[in-house]
Amino acid sequence: MPILKLDPYHIHYELDGPENAPVLVLSNSLGTTLDMWAPQIDALRWKFRVLRYDTRGHGETSAIPGPYQLAQLGRDVLTLMDALNIERAHFCGISMGGLTGLWLGVHAPKRLNKLIVSNTAARIGTEEGWQDRAHLVRSAGIPEVADGAASRWFTPGFIQHQPERVEMLLRQLRGSPEAGYAACCDALAVADLRDEISHIEVPLLVIAGKHDPVTTPEDARFIVDRVKGARYAELEASHLSNVEASAAFTEAVLKFLVD
Repeated sequence: MPILKLDPYHIHYELDGPENAPVLVLSNSLGTTLDMWAPQIDALRWKFRVLRYDTRGHGETSAIPGPYQLAQLGRDVLTLMDALNIERAHFCGISMGGLTGLWLGVHAPKRLNKLIVSNTAARIGTEEGWQDRAHLVRSAGIPEVADGAASRWFTPGFIQHQPERVEMLLRQLRGSPEAGYAACCDALAVADLRDEISHIEVPLLVIAGKHDPVTTPEDARFIVDRVKGARYAELEASHLSNVEASAAFTEAVLKFLVD
């Protein structure tokens, strides 16, 4: 299990694919781990050196005391790239990972080649909503959040016909360190890039889920309308589109990166 040891925390990551291939960083959503990219990894590692990592407070990465800030999540990516001697990389993030990607596009454009953000927004939810969720997790635990996650993440049809895949993601959520999950909620409560994303100049693809109730197609088009040259793709999916519409998601990513 590759671990980047830092002080006072560590980052868990996985690196797959040819050593001389372009690097593609994948960033997970809130309440999941790097394993959420299982539907994509086999296709992507043939063309790219794929770097997956557990976001701060998730999976095997340290859940150091919060609250966290979006800038910390972004700098964790840069720290990991520095440690692995990666000067530039493509980046693909979903939900919270997508917001991390937008931060990198604004604040570290020279480290990026192309940027893909999926099922995300320049401002996800409301400050009050995230504060309430952080308080709920700290007082009652992750199960209170996990019980309603499937309906936020997937359409009813997918839940009915793909129960094993849904359960895989729910296990990741139930296994999330409560302190890390709540601290990321703190970061999302105050993260707002709506006035900054117009500065993004790296090639950008924004992927939306047609049925996403969390970060809607309107949220995605808000980004596209403000970033010059940004491309838009809408998939027949809800919030975790890389799982629900895995083949279409992978195709969109490959087409954008190879084009």
